[in-house]
Amino acid sequence: MNRNQSTLRKTGAVLIAAVIMASSALPVWAADRGADKLVIQLKTGSAIAVINGQEQRIAAKPYMEKGTTMVPLGVFNKAFGSEVRLEKTNVIKVMYGPHTVSLTIGSTVAWVDGHKIILDTAPTMASGTLMVPLRVVAKGIGATINSGKANEINISLVPTDNDVVVDPGIDNDLGKTKIGNSFYQWTMNYPSGLVLGSGDEDESVASFSDAEDNYYIEVHANDQEVQLSAADLLEQLVEDAKDSGETVLDREAFPQAKVPYARIIAKDSDGTYWECRQYYNNDRLYEVYFADTKASNYKDLSKYAGLLNSFDTGFNVSDKAVKDLSTVKNGMRSAFNDDYGISLNVPAGWSMDHADMYYESKEGSYLKLNVSSAPKGSTLDQWSGQLKTWLEESFVPESYQFVKTYPIQISGEDGIVNEVRYNYGDGWITEYEVMIQKNGYRYYTEYAVPEDQKDDLARFKPLMDAIHIDFDVVTDTFGNLEEDSFLTAKSKKVTKTSKAFQYKIDIPQYWTAVHDKFEKSPVEYQFTGGRFLLTVEKTGTVEATVSQLKSYYNEAAKTQKDFKIVKIEEITFAGVTATSFTLHQVKDDIPYVGRQLVFQKNGKVYTLTASLNDANATTLQKDTLDSTLNSFEFTK
Repeated sequence: MNRNQSTLRKTGAVLIAAVIMASSALPVWAADRGADKLVIQLKTGSAIAVINGQEQRIAAKPYMEKGTTMVPLGVFNKAFGSEVRLEKTNVIKVMYGPHTVSLTIGSTVAWVDGHKIILDTAPTMASGTLMVPLRVVAKGIGATINSGKANEINISLVPTDNDVVVDPGIDNDLGKTKIGNSFYQWTMNYPSGLVLGSGDEDESVASFSDAEDNYYIEVHANDQEVQLSAADLLEQLVEDAKDSGETVLDREAFPQAKVPYARIIAKDSDGTYWECRQYYNNDRLYEVYFADTKASNYKDLSKYAGLLNSFDTGFNVSDKAVKDLSTVKNGMRSAFNDDYGISLNVPAGWSMDHADMYYESKEGSYLKLNVSSAPKGSTLDQWSGQLKTWLEESFVPESYQFVKTYPIQISGEDGIVNEVRYNYGDGWITEYEVMIQKNGYRYYTEYAVPEDQKDDLARFKPLMDAIHIDFDVVTDTFGNLEEDSFLTAKSKKVTKTSKAFQYKIDIPQYWTAVHDKFEKSPVEYQFTGGRFLLTVEKTGTVEATVSQLKSYYNEAAKTQKDFKIVKIEEITFAGVTATSFTLHQVKDDIPYVGRQLVFQKNGKVYTLTASLNDANATTLQKDTLDSTLNSFEFTK
């Protein structure tokens, strides 16, 4: 993570954190620690509340909107010590003990302990204070609500042994003197007046500041196989600061430290002083960015040396003094897609794309989900048959195996699984194709695992058991969705034309567009085991292009044992003379055939490039690719 990205996060995080601080403060507790209940009494239209027996002013007056009582978010922290966490700049999570309430500013969709709730009124900013629906949040964290006299509302909560208990001297957690992340393996002393800020979904970034807005901290932890010495770390810090336009005021490397590290102090363009540190341990690069918002000289940061020196690239799970920021449970992370009403678990450490519902490991395993409209009259058996046909059409017989079909239940609905195996040439992959059909929609889950990843193979059932689908969300939100394009018959094509480059070509509908603006260059499509690329150059000559390609391919044939020129020939193509290159190559253990056609007309050089893996070179795929190339025509 480069330093410039951190500065960008700093700007947004500090602003949002300030909003949260404006609506919350350290909790006030009843003098009697043995009290059975924690209670807050509110009145609509009044900024005075009674919190655990003490009268206090809250950030804003509660009000009614569409029958919903809206209150400042901070009242839950004041009364109960609930933790507030900001994610993705507009998602607020309120956490208390085992409960989590997730709200999005401006959205009527909320999640309570993983279950979707539709709000009558969305959370909103009002005069700099974040106002949230009282009833949903209070009940979501386990509190009860009772109406009192004259607009009075009483909210009470009975702590349990598992709930968070707050000590006014140490922010939100009794006895917690450290903070850290058990998954990424780091800890540091608990900053006073902690206010959590934004961070990455995978928890690789954590940010927080103090309640008085004196300082701001970010901790980054990123996997990195290349080990760096303290001198390397120092050089990297200095270069990152310079690239960000910062002035480096002090620098030092500590090669003899328990974990070697480097630090610099820099001043950014806003005049803020930063101490930046890097450590390498656990096959990770750890970065700590600390901003002193009140400093007028770099030496002012020395008063925070104890806090910064407490940073440790380790996490002791038996140390009860550590507050764990990680949400990873049993090696899994929760994931949600509000649009489709789907929640699931994803292995920690996997990349997460919630919008496209695609999750992938560094070793090549992946989980993806898709929702589409079901064709009229279709059944699960027909759908399963379509997927079998797709496999036969996309892989040559020696490169795939259909294992079996069997029933499964997902989120209470009966479905079926096609279990298959395939091999592009770099190793066998087991794929589970999970199908559910409900209310006219298809819910498809694909889980694919390289067969040397034994732990991932064993995860299939637990992953499926954790999927929860609110089937009403799609029917309430969507009409007709696109049907599965990859299941489209391979004979179906659409004619594409380019006025700018004066050509037309027939493109199979099952191909996936990468770049499909035909008035521009390049045009690119992908399909299972193959790729198609069309480029047009307005300058240069066909002779120069062909000469360069011949030189490159001849050199590759001499130096690369897995590269072979099958043939180079002059042909007539689309009514003009063209040079055709046919090549065979093994790249990343995957063998494939590549073909290029280079020709010229009206001063423009056209190049058509197609590739097809040996494992996917079925008669149907080869014929489809050939017919696509041969469909190219000039329109003038």
